Amino acid sequence: MSVLVLVLAVSAACCLGFGFVLQQNAAQKAPLGDFLSPRLLLDLIKVPRWLGGIGLMVAGMVLGAIALGQGEVSLVEPLLATNLLFALALSRHQTKQPLGRQGWAGLALLAGGVSAFIVAGEPRGGSAVTDPLRHWLIIGVMVGLALLLTAYAKRSRLSSGPVLLSLAAGLLYGVQDALTRVSGQRFSAGGLGEVLTSWQPYAVLALGVTGLVLVQSAFETAPLRMSLPALTAAQPLAGIVCGVGFLGDRLRTDTGALAWEAAGLAAVVAGIVLLGMHPAMPRGVAPQERVPSLQPQ
Repeated sequence: MSVLVLVLAVSAACCLGFGFVLQQNAAQKAPLGDFLSPRLLLDLIKVPRWLGGIGLMVAGMVLGAIALGQGEVSLVEPLLATNLLFALALSRHQTKQPLGRQGWAGLALLAGGVSAFIVAGEPRGGSAVTDPLRHWLIIGVMVGLALLLTAYAKRSRLSSGPVLLSLAAGLLYGVQDALTRVSGQRFSAGGLGEVLTSWQPYAVLALGVTGLVLVQSAFETAPLRMSLPALTAAQPLAGIVCGVGFLGDRLRTDTGALAWEAAGLAAVVAGIVLLGMHPAMPRGVAPQERVPSLQPQ
């Protein structure tokens, strides 16, 4: 593993984790009438704390994009999933909650799972699949599943809605990461002109904005412990599927390696759930306590 990729990916995870907490601190007080509406972003843009969270998230996405340009998606995505560790660290600072057995267990599972997947799978680059049908099939399945989850979320709203929205956003962000890598490869091959004449960078922008609305709607309607674990778990899984599916990423496929890779991913998801449900994570504001409009804070 490249030390540069490791540093970039973990730095990106740090920025993302801190940014998500600040965003949720602000979004939880947004009017419920803005649910799944672009108006939500217009309301939140007036809040300094939310802008700070967005700034950190953008910094994390930039660092993540650089990491994706230097390493395989299947390597970078599990490292980005450690953003939950940094989110928990900031939340603990805000709530003064001890880490406890649940926190230590989640930390061990997440860190151990990421390590096991990377060591067993040995992610490495290969030749990207040139068949456009395969590209569109994988991307279409991911986006279609995200749309389906969003449709169900609109019906369930304040019950399972936030989890479904976070899963949908995670899928979109995973596809976004894969297309970011493709855009970086095109830039390396032909410069800015090659990038601007391809569809991938515009898809990255559209996926980013759509994912942002979904995430902020999830943050608006539920505590961070309900939304962030689903987001953090779905993104690397979707990214790995895209990386192996059409970007040419290679993983070891012998029986022992596959077993450790599966166990590693299962441990990552279990660790994410434990950390996401830790008492230190912000609880949010009850719907009846919402103010009609946001005030700068």
